[in-house]
Amino acid sequence: MPVAIDMGILDPNLLQLPQDLPSSSGNLGADKLLDDLFTQWLSLPEAQRMVMTLIQEAHPEASCGDQGSRIQTSPSSLSIDPPTLMHIKEGCTPPLSPRSLPLSPRSQRRLTGHTISTSPLSNSDLIRESIPQFYFPKGPPTSKEAYFECLDRVNRIFSGYPNGLPLSAFMPVTKEICKLPSYFSSVLFQKLDINRTGLVTKERLISDWLDQNMLVADGATRIFTVLKQHDTDYLTQDDFRPILRELLLTHQGLEFLHDTPEFQDRYAETVIFRIFYHCNKGGNGRLLLREIKRSHLFATLQQVDVEEDINKVLNYFSYEHFYVIYCKFWELDSDHDFVIDKDDLLRYGNHALTYRIVERIFSQVPRRFRSGVEGKMGYEDFVWFILSEEDKSSETSLEYWFKCVDLDCDGVITPNEMHHFYEEQVHRVECMAQEPVLFEDIVCQMSDMIKPKKDGHLTLRDLKNCKLSGNFFNILFNLNKFVAFETRDPFLIRMEREDPTLTEWDRFAHAEYIRLAMEEDGVY
Repeated sequence: MPVAIDMGILDPNLLQLPQDLPSSSGNLGADKLLDDLFTQWLSLPEAQRMVMTLIQEAHPEASCGDQGSRIQTSPSSLSIDPPTLMHIKEGCTPPLSPRSLPLSPRSQRRLTGHTISTSPLSNSDLIRESIPQFYFPKGPPTSKEAYFECLDRVNRIFSGYPNGLPLSAFMPVTKEICKLPSYFSSVLFQKLDINRTGLVTKERLISDWLDQNMLVADGATRIFTVLKQHDTDYLTQDDFRPILRELLLTHQGLEFLHDTPEFQDRYAETVIFRIFYHCNKGGNGRLLLREIKRSHLFATLQQVDVEEDINKVLNYFSYEHFYVIYCKFWELDSDHDFVIDKDDLLRYGNHALTYRIVERIFSQVPRRFRSGVEGKMGYEDFVWFILSEEDKSSETSLEYWFKCVDLDCDGVITPNEMHHFYEEQVHRVECMAQEPVLFEDIVCQMSDMIKPKKDGHLTLRDLKNCKLSGNFFNILFNLNKFVAFETRDPFLIRMEREDPTLTEWDRFAHAEYIRLAMEEDGVY
């Protein structure tokens, strides 16, 4: 039974709560203030009538004994002794808090020091809802329909082999169940035949593939799982050699290499070097799963499996590309000891490179040599060099040459560093009886082309954001490409327009292969 109470009759001094209540044990100041407010509220006639009504509703036929004698029933003289009210005997319901005078949540927090929940539901009334799992580190689980459908195919494949499949009958598992290229068959077989019995049982395939949620795994995860060693979380170059050996034995486009095993090994090495050049962004020889996912490696591996002409697979596997790389290295390696020195590299591209950039390469700042011979560049090092030199649009190439030009390794190329390399270019242009371009004009031209965030400071990010960044490096240390850029060779422009999907490396390798083939045939 709500009763309206005039707030104006309460003591204003008690209603003005202090800004900072004492925080000592027991909150004595707050308790005393509450007692004073409660006592004043009980002295109001409206509050007394409401309390009497509530007591009568709770115990309509029972009186509160001696304690009830203290309550006067006359409305005009109704009064309650607050201290006595606190001693109501057991069995009487204590009064509810005044419904017409609720304290604000802010006042409650200031008086008690705690946040009071205003939820109308008790803890027992709250409905507990379980949140379904939404993150799956190994991918979402396989649906029951897909799992049992795959299980039926497994049963059909193993129907004639109760003891397990031999390697000769394992190809359907590789292609139909595991969705891998055919030349992964031997590696996958060895992965599942852990006891080296020469057989893979159905139970082993189910436990190691189907039950490991590999049916819904993406292609990068599947090849990574098959190729990696059990105690590592990355791939090395050696992990790719088994699939390259099987590819050389089974691919129709590589049958002509069967009689030359030494070139089989060189081809396999070149493919692996190119894979790590493009995919291993860390450059540490450890290919991670996330790097494979960000690359086109799995799509290329699938393309190799279905494409009869290996030269149409431009990424990594083209034999023509291997032929160009190997012949270029062989031309420079005059003593054929399979390493080259500074003088050998200076002859690259008809002496296209400056002494200073070759010196910088052999300082091993852009990449440490793997040849094992001090001061000599091995075949793997040369693969990185030629891919970077002939296609300066790739991220790996830009990083390679940026480290060369950044003399103090502070992550910024300044005009002084540019001048260090361009100075030799000017001298070479003058030796050709041509008028060189002033360095100041070159700086302005490069600034307009690259548009760095800060004038006079070129960062790697600035170069990666510009599609013409390769010209910047060509101007500094490659004379032939610098002249071609200044004269805007119409032949190069026409080649770019004929097939814009080809990279600079693809166009270079195609033209160079034709030249080398004509030399082999004695045309020139």
